[in-house]
Amino acid sequence: MLKDFFGKRKKYASIPSEQAKADVPEGLMQKCSGCHKIYYRKEMNKNLQVCPNCDYHHPLQAWQRINTLFDEGSFNEWDKQLTTGNPLHFPGYQEKIEKDMQKTGLREGVVTGKGKINGNVTAFAVMDSTFRMGSMGSVIGEKIARAVENAKDEGIPFIIFTASGGARMQEGVLSLMQMAKTAAAIKRFSDTGGLMISVMTHPTTGGVSASFASIGDYNLAEPGALIGFAGRRIIEQTIREKLPNDFQTAEFQLEHGQLDKVVHRSEMKDLLALLLTFHQKGGKKS
Repeated sequence: MLKDFFGKRKKYASIPSEQAKADVPEGLMQKCSGCHKIYYRKEMNKNLQVCPNCDYHHPLQAWQRINTLFDEGSFNEWDKQLTTGNPLHFPGYQEKIEKDMQKTGLREGVVTGKGKINGNVTAFAVMDSTFRMGSMGSVIGEKIARAVENAKDEGIPFIIFTASGGARMQEGVLSLMQMAKTAAAIKRFSDTGGLMISVMTHPTTGGVSASFASIGDYNLAEPGALIGFAGRRIIEQTIREKLPNDFQTAEFQLEHGQLDKVVHRSEMKDLLALLLTFHQKGGKKS
């Protein structure tokens, strides 16, 4: 079964260079950012926010993704009370955090906890790009590190869905420290035999891509996801060469050995359940 999953190769729609802005009645219709066709929002939600025409994978908010993956009633959130301060007294930073809290209903750009996927118990973290573009600050790093430590203590796997524009500049070196902190927590988890599955979604960039996003036992990605460290223009200016059109897409990363598989959103839950079942001791569900 594992061989069947990882042997499949499909071509998916790539991230377009310029995404059109939707100009439709609020809440009723939704324009695809890939092919620009218009659909009823209910239809897109039923299709997991994947365009029926061009297969473009629109970003999911944290709770949307959790509800598509975890068995009903099995979810237990961790560290919900943790919120970001303004340690460097960066002008306007606290106001922006509070605005995003009101807009998203989240306290920070990641939700962590424990739940079941087709009966398999797992710890998890789901990043949300609608909160400060998923940028990694001290609270995001702390919540992810705590979730990994909880997974280690409970002897259960850990799954993370990443979506980030990189480190949060308003927190300076404190945000960069989270790269080392999360990686160290994952190393301790790995040393005890823990299973980590990383799923990179659009976009996974900067310090997140260079730390916990890339060190899973399985590194997966959604179709067309932008995955990389520095921006395309910066790299081209540095090396003075034109990069391929599909550079830093999930498909490019897969072709060059940086990913184990590009997984369609409709297949994600079944694949994660298969991997979790495969790694259960004795093949039994918890």
